[in-house]
Amino acid sequence: MRFELRFAPDTEETLAFLVALVNTAPGASRSGEDEVPGVPELMALLDEFRYSGRRDRDDAELAQVKRTRSRLRHMFDLDRDEAVTEVNTMLRDGRALPFLTRHDDFDWHLHATEPGAPLAERMRVEVALALVDVIRGDEWDRLRVCEAHDCDGVLLDLSRNGAKRYCSVRCGNRMNMIAYRRRLG
Repeated sequence: MRFELRFAPDTEETLAFLVALVNTAPGASRSGEDEVPGVPELMALLDEFRYSGRRDRDDAELAQVKRTRSRLRHMFDLDRDEAVTEVNTMLRDGRALPFLTRHDDFDWHLHATEPGAPLAERMRVEVALALVDVIRGDEWDRLRVCEAHDCDGVLLDLSRNGAKRYCSVRCGNRMNMIAYRRRLG
C-alpha cells in the first residue's frame, strides 16, 4: 500500500535545490547557457535557496560546485539500486554525521556536515541525505529527466498522480506544439 507522497520540508527544499542547481547547466537551463558562469550567479542561487554555511566566494569553489552539479546530474540517469551506491559514497566521502539543528528561521532539520565544510561537499551530503528519504520511500521515479527531446533538464514530480513529464512549462508547451504540428500533417 502506498501512502500519499510526503517528504519532510527540508528534504523537499533540498530536492528543489538539486533540480535548480542541475538545471543551471548548459542544455538544461532556460537560456541554453551555463546559468552559474561566475561566483555572483552562484551566490544568487545560494541566496535564493537560503543556503547556510561557509562560502569562499572564489573561482575554486565555483569549479568544485560545477563538478558537483555534474555528479548530481548523473544521479538522474541511475536506477534506484544504482543510486544507493552513489548516495552511500557521497555520505562516506563527506564524513557525514547527521544531526538536528535550527538556524536562521528554519525549524529543526538535518545537517550532516559542519557549517565550515567546503560548499560543494555540503551540497553533496545534503542532497545525499534528501535522496535517502526518496530511496527509502520508494519514490525514486519522482526524480526524472525532462522528456523534451532537446532538453537535458531534470525535474522533481511531487504531483499526486506522478505524471509530470517536462522540467518546465516552456518544454511542455514546445513539445505539445510539435505534436500538434505533426498531427496537422
